[in-house]
Amino acid sequence: MFGVSTFCLHHEPLDTALDAISGITDCVEIMDDGLHHIEATEPLESYNLTYFIHAPARGVNIASLLEPIRRASVEVLVQCFSIAGELGADVVIHPGYYAWREERERAKRSFHQSIAELSLAAEERSVTYYIENMGNWEYFFLRFADELPLPGGIGLALDVGHAHLNGCLEAFLAVPFAHIHLHDNSGRGDSHSTVGTGNIDFRPVMEAVRRNKVIPIVEVETFEGTVESIRVLEAM
Repeated sequence: MFGVSTFCLHHEPLDTALDAISGITDCVEIMDDGLHHIEATEPLESYNLTYFIHAPARGVNIASLLEPIRRASVEVLVQCFSIAGELGADVVIHPGYYAWREERERAKRSFHQSIAELSLAAEERSVTYYIENMGNWEYFFLRFADELPLPGGIGLALDVGHAHLNGCLEAFLAVPFAHIHLHDNSGRGDSHSTVGTGNIDFRPVMEAVRRNKVIPIVEVETFEGTVESIRVLEAM
């Protein structure tokens, strides 16, 4: 089974996206940002679906050296955990970033402090969460596999497209992961292209999916591309 991220319909209201996606899969990852930001379990409970939630990321930085921003970022994610706990959904988060190279070690300490706080909140809400590897964006944590293992034994959400952009997909596939995002690119930009239209070899990716026994989430930019990606991947 393949899950689908609502990212492919991020320009549509969430209920419209769920109507379309529920016609092709029973597993959906909610991109909890933009039009799909969720503040309660509705409309999700109206559908008979298995959910994952990609927590808000674009305005969040759990590695910030500005303590009010770090605390607020943790609070936003804890609110997401609360909704996820009601739905029985696992959550994907981003690791954060630092503004200046000279601040990396201090930001790393902030990141670890946030993870300790988030892990306590997740345990209180019976929620499992994973941290996603980042693309070729300077100053972000978790771009390369040598930054593993994650603090506190948190599972890795492997983003295949991001790893490919950093030239380290093979290294990431060699380590255990708990969740995975599938999309293609040409190695130059985070295009979230249809599988088969970039230059990622998805055969070893699918071997790793089977080895790690996870539900692969297709995170392609368009709905049409998502349907085609599932067709291509099922052929493997």
